Amino acid sequence: MPAHLPTSLPHATTPGAAVPAAPELPGTDPGTWLDWFLGAPLHLILVLVVGSTLLVLLRHAIRTVTDRIARERPDQPSGYTSVLQRANPLATARRAQRARTIGSVLRSSANIVVGTIMLLLVLDILGVNIAPFIASAGIAGVALGFGAQALVKDFLSGMFMLMEDQYGVGDTVDLGDVTGTVEEVALRVTKVRDIQGTLWFVRNGEIVRTGNMSQGWSSTLVEVPVPLASDVDQVREVLTAAATRVCEESDVAPSVLAEPEVTGIESFGSGRLVFRVRIRTSPGMQWAVARELRIAIRDDCAQAGVPLAAW
Repeated sequence: MPAHLPTSLPHATTPGAAVPAAPELPGTDPGTWLDWFLGAPLHLILVLVVGSTLLVLLRHAIRTVTDRIARERPDQPSGYTSVLQRANPLATARRAQRARTIGSVLRSSANIVVGTIMLLLVLDILGVNIAPFIASAGIAGVALGFGAQALVKDFLSGMFMLMEDQYGVGDTVDLGDVTGTVEEVALRVTKVRDIQGTLWFVRNGEIVRTGNMSQGWSSTLVEVPVPLASDVDQVREVLTAAATRVCEESDVAPSVLAEPEVTGIESFGSGRLVFRVRIRTSPGMQWAVARELRIAIRDDCAQAGVPLAAW
């Protein structure tokens, strides 16, 4: 081959076509490598380090706060804890579950928010146009919102129920179609076991009203029917004595929060008078107090010669 001929022929190009430039890489000069490292690589490292550190700090702060709330003892309350809350034996379990559930949601939210920001910053440093990603994310969010309205409704309802402390583990609640004891409160469903032992899974978004029979304080209400010709003063005296003995001497006396109240004649008809006895109790103890009160009323009425009428 003649010496003046090149060893390789250049690629044929059309007239006026621009020849693509080769990617610019750092040479062997240390200064060039330093300039290259101070560009995109250093920015990537800073984004990853700062984002990871921020995520770790956020998760640690959330876990510390929620664990502290969950471990708070009812006999060492904060300034915002009432006397009735301290008297509730289920206060610790309720507070712990509510704190841990909210903490889990906050940690997941922190992962999503910080991770998304880090990903967008990395793509931007690499020269990728992130505008289409943002637009696509917005469209996907709208589509997901329309397609999963029920799921979003359940989660939002669960969040508000937990933050407002509408009910907790161990509470006896009436959710409309289901009445029973709450065994677990999650963001999407609430597990309630009824008196027959059936475990119901109730979606939080379907709960329209909630009746909590175990929050704050409860009230024992017992109605006593007696014959129409009974001595009203004697009946009230017997009922008051029976209720007072239950509040002071029975096994459920520590659960009583106030003096018993014996009202007059609440109703009459069909040959009977109806009296009512009311006792304020600790949350969830109204049924035990009511059972003791019925036994005491039956025994005292039998001893005093006051017959009880049939319903």
